[in-house]
Amino acid sequence: GGQPRNVQPFSDEDASIETMSHCSGFSDPASFTEDGPEVDEEATQEDLEYKLKGFIDLTLDKSAKTRQAALESLRSAFSSKILYEFVMERRMTLTDSIERCIKKGKSDEQCAAAGLACLLCVQMGSGIESEEIFKTLGPVLKKIVCDGTASIQARQACATCLGICCFIVTDDIMELYSTMECLETIFTKAYPRDRDTNGVSSTHNTVLHISALLAWTLLLTICPMNEVKKKIETHLHKLPSLLSCDDLNMRIAAGETLALLFELARETDADFFYEDMELLTEKLRALATDGNKHRAKVDKRKQRSVFRDVLRAVEERDFPTEMVKFGPERMYIDCWVKKQTYDTFKEILGSGMQYHLQSNDFLRNVFELGPPVMLDAATLKTMKISRFERHLYNSAAFKARTKARSKCRDKRADVGEFF
Repeated sequence: GGQPRNVQPFSDEDASIETMSHCSGFSDPASFTEDGPEVDEEATQEDLEYKLKGFIDLTLDKSAKTRQAALESLRSAFSSKILYEFVMERRMTLTDSIERCIKKGKSDEQCAAAGLACLLCVQMGSGIESEEIFKTLGPVLKKIVCDGTASIQARQACATCLGICCFIVTDDIMELYSTMECLETIFTKAYPRDRDTNGVSSTHNTVLHISALLAWTLLLTICPMNEVKKKIETHLHKLPSLLSCDDLNMRIAAGETLALLFELARETDADFFYEDMELLTEKLRALATDGNKHRAKVDKRKQRSVFRDVLRAVEERDFPTEMVKFGPERMYIDCWVKKQTYDTFKEILGSGMQYHLQSNDFLRNVFELGPPVMLDAATLKTMKISRFERHLYNSAAFKARTKARSKCRDKRADVGEFF
């Protein structure tokens, strides 16, 4: 093969130098400085596109390391900025590069390509062009997911990608059902009975089972109600067995899926009744109050927090509402369906989630946020407090918090009263 080129990845360090500084600068009101120089947006966009064209070319390089670096850089850019027109013009080139990297690349390259495929669909949104992308990539992703000789990491990434891309682009109900069946064949192997008959180790494939289960759950949220009923009847009495898994993330995934299934079941039937409710709530309560010494404190704390919410959902039909802030807007996550969807996109967009919630038409449509709120630079500037004011506020808050904690912790504070 050829010599690997020196690829300068699209990293966080770029943010302080050139292109990415402008990408992130448009994403958050707090990034506008009071007295900073005006930015030539057109020149910045041209620089960005020039850099991205170079990365697209490098996805065809002979060196696997160079291809992977280029894929990662494109992922970083796509998660940080809306590039609809740029992507629209090059969607087939990008699709071909992703397909080639998934088919012929090694594990890390396949993971990077699958992640880029997710972001490509997020950029494009739902439409005919996205459907064409999924028609090309869908069969390739399914093949890797079901290929027992492929690496677990690659299968895991492709399972996640398959679920997200299908969620975004599929209008064909049969394609939706086919994708869900593909994912079911993976995560059902984690059920004890299936594991015994197939001889599949629960520990080796657990990460794959978790990804397949979460991707399947995401797709369940867009299924017609009659199909939801069938899936609930099939899986609701089997999923509790996964709560006994040794892996914390599997227990959490199973618990949150159960909460979502109960929520959907009660939406379809107000009088929904689950026969083994007492046994299930007993299991959930044990996980919500777990004090096993052989488990790490961080794991126990995380598990108890999640399963307190799951128990409330199953037992009391309650959901702890969360608020997400992005720019001048607020979004309330008030049900398990919305939480599952938000967590999935947060996982692939990372720190770019807030920006996409502000500007991405597809995501705003999913969360029913309406058209993007357009604010000019002057308005954003008035919304931002100065760095000095922010420093004073943080300093005062820190002192008050330290003082309050000291009173609680220092037993000598009240000694003077006894003399």
